[in-house]
Amino acid sequence: MNSKLKTKIGSLQLNNPLLTASGTYGNGKEFSSFLDLHSWGGLVTKGLTLDSRTGNSGIRIVETPAGILNSIGLQNPGIEYFLREEIPFLEKLEIPVIANIAGRRIRDYEELARRLDPVPAVSALEVNVSCPNVREGGLAFGTNPALIYEITSRLRVITDKPLIIKLTPNVTDVGAIALQAEKAGADAVSLINTLLGMEIDIEQKKPLLGNVVGGLSGPAVRPVALRMIYQVYRQISIPIIGMGGITRGEDAVAFILAGARAVALGTVNFVNPRAPLEIREYILKYMERHNFSSLNSMVGLAHQEREA
Repeated sequence: MNSKLKTKIGSLQLNNPLLTASGTYGNGKEFSSFLDLHSWGGLVTKGLTLDSRTGNSGIRIVETPAGILNSIGLQNPGIEYFLREEIPFLEKLEIPVIANIAGRRIRDYEELARRLDPVPAVSALEVNVSCPNVREGGLAFGTNPALIYEITSRLRVITDKPLIIKLTPNVTDVGAIALQAEKAGADAVSLINTLLGMEIDIEQKKPLLGNVVGGLSGPAVRPVALRMIYQVYRQISIPIIGMGGITRGEDAVAFILAGARAVALGTVNFVNPRAPLEIREYILKYMERHNFSSLNSMVGLAHQEREA
């Protein structure tokens, strides 16, 4: 592993800046036959709730011209199953595991944090306050700065593990929300989650997704994600994990230059499971070409002309 690629998110040490995006990689096992999971800097689990969830009914995935709409609805088997069946696999990994947690109420997040805090295999928590395709919680939390502050501050009391607050792009001022997360004690923010979108079946003359709306991901959202990371970097001092439409090494480098200390790959995993290997190699070659001795020396450099 090349030490030039090391980065840090709070107290979380990553050998490289590439993470799996929650909801796109299961809990790792599903992709382990495609590549060595240690190729990643860290693994972010599928969204985890207290109780099992069957997810949304009807059609849940729709392709778009430059990405996909998903309306899964946080389908997962719940915390008990996760601790019993998934942790034995995850604790064998030699990379950080970040548990993504979600809830209907603030106390759901608190209970999940309490259950996961003593688990050594879980290195950090990513707090999903921004899912656009569930009927309660999620997006409602993520668009309210006061609720972001309250959730973060409550979780900060419960756990010393790094707290990463996952932000929604479906707001007017994402920087204001990121600032509240920082003030409440978050170690980092991750952005963006999916954009709210929909599709209509013109023959049936009705919405195609069973939940009517879903989350848009893939290359179509990349410029929006890049703009928001650039914007948030200028407003907070804690690290940013960037995501949203990254498919190539060039995309990852742009996110880092905009201010991200790490990047997460999501939709690209469905079409190219070996993408992290290719992107990692590109970043290294870019660093050599531009004489960067460390990844951190690249972070936020796109801001230098404005700051001069």
